[in-house]
Amino acid sequence: MSKQCQILGTRASTGNRVSHSHRKTKRTFAPNLQSKRYWVPSQGRYVTLTVSAKGMKTIDRIGIEAALARIERRASHGR
Repeated sequence: MSKQCQILGTRASTGNRVSHSHRKTKRTFAPNLQSKRYWVPSQGRYVTLTVSAKGMKTIDRIGIEAALARIERRASHGR
């Protein structure tokens, strides 16, 4: 699986590594991804998600049920 948050879709972004002499070379900024288990009461089981730290905060805010619905919508749209 790619390095992508399942909730927000956050991917690695690119930028420049800048040396002391100010030369620039390309680099990537990886998202802060964590593998986290969540209990889903409606299904009576745990689900393991790969989410960013911001994605965890989103799940805390909207709830796991709404977050799973968001993942399903994203999967149905082919993203």
